[in-house]
Amino acid sequence: MTWPIHWPVFGICGYSGSGKTTLAEGLIPRLRERGLTVAVIKHDAHGMILDKPGKDTDRFFQAGATVFGHDPGQAFLRLRSSGEDRLHRAVELLLPTHDIILVEGHKQTPLPAKIWLEADGGDEPPTDCGPWLARLDRGADRVVEVSEMLDGWLANQIGKQPLRGGLLLGGTSRRMGTPKQMLMHQGRAWAEWVAEAMLAHVDEICLLGRGPVPESLRQWPQLPDAPGLGGPLAGMTAALRWDPAASWLFLPCDVPLMNAEALAWLLDQRVPGRWAVMPRMEGSEHVEPLGAWYDPRLGPTLAACRGPREAAKHEKVGRPTIPAAHSQCWRGFNTAKEAADLS
Repeated sequence: MTWPIHWPVFGICGYSGSGKTTLAEGLIPRLRERGLTVAVIKHDAHGMILDKPGKDTDRFFQAGATVFGHDPGQAFLRLRSSGEDRLHRAVELLLPTHDIILVEGHKQTPLPAKIWLEADGGDEPPTDCGPWLARLDRGADRVVEVSEMLDGWLANQIGKQPLRGGLLLGGTSRRMGTPKQMLMHQGRAWAEWVAEAMLAHVDEICLLGRGPVPESLRQWPQLPDAPGLGGPLAGMTAALRWDPAASWLFLPCDVPLMNAEALAWLLDQRVPGRWAVMPRMEGSEHVEPLGAWYDPRLGPTLAACRGPREAAKHEKVGRPTIPAAHSQCWRGFNTAKEAADLS
């Protein structure tokens, strides 16, 4: 089984009695203190009892249904476990709502990263286990050592994630008299300036929305707005549906002063536990939801909003202040007079 290398799935492996559960139990509160949501998948949980025989939820399960049960303080989802891809399917179920997934066991399963815990006296892992980030003996302070290891590893995982650029077109721009993306600044269309800044960082650009585009950008896919939505949210939703596994850098076409250095600063604000970075101007409480970065895990929240600014209320959204050196990069030009003064 092949795993996407950027998935935050971390294996804690070792033979029985090596301390896997003790380590995972110690890591969870430390990760949560960092603002991370944590899931644990346990391999071979012998004799596991999730429900009481004869209860309604057990009867539904025995009849062949998947069962979700909850009370005010907890919930459980009971699925049938079969097939070689069950771990992969479990990870896919948990990824949209968690920052890291700890896998206890699965020593012979390829994972994005694994460590090996030695039991008393040391032991050798199976030869077919693949590479290890580390082998830890009993004498190590495993919780501290692995916690520090995870800080760097999770940050590196962000950099491995596919990053796409969504360039939001200005439609017909009746107020401006000319489609915004086609307005000129120093001999080039506004959309070309923004695209050049994005291409210093992204794997691919998608043009979002309707309207003409400069010849130099016609090599990139142009996605129609998502049906039933309006404004920038329609283009952003279309992008997230087109490639739901990627993170997205969304920019409007009316910020022709944007440059690669400003976007480098923005992307540097990505840290484990953040699902979006919406910057704000010095002295302002209002974020810039365009000229912002979005992790796919914020997609469901964005889809439930009336506009992207509303998603800024989510606890996983970072709101850093734009440095003075980059403040002009987020300046939008919205009137014909502003456009004329710029050109």
